[in-house]
Amino acid sequence: QVQLVESGGGLVQPGGSLRLSCAASGSISSINAMAWYRQVPGKQRELVAGITSGHSTNYSDLVKGRFTISRDNAKNTVYLQMNNLKPEETAVYYCSDGLIYWGKGTQVTVSS
Repeated sequence: QVQLVESGGGLVQPGGSLRLSCAASGSISSINAMAWYRQVPGKQRELVAGITSGHSTNYSDLVKGRFTISRDNAKNTVYLQMNNLKPEETAVYYCSDGLIYWGKGTQVTVSS
């Protein structure tokens, strides 16, 4: 059983940056794909970025060029570096393997 705990959210001004972390209680080295999702109240959860165990990455077109996903299997942690944030990216950000394991989320608020 793997538990995921996100951190690093907060309030940031438009154009600012945040780095989210997702710490796993167990090993993520056997989990092929890890990803970050986000959800705004009243809207569907959407995929932001994903990364495989081989460090191949994919991004939503909305964040490509501004967000970077990475993983450190030795630390059982997945990261999401978010730059040039926009107000419409205010959401709860979740870490997941997309199948079984989900964190409780961390709030990101982009506002002046």
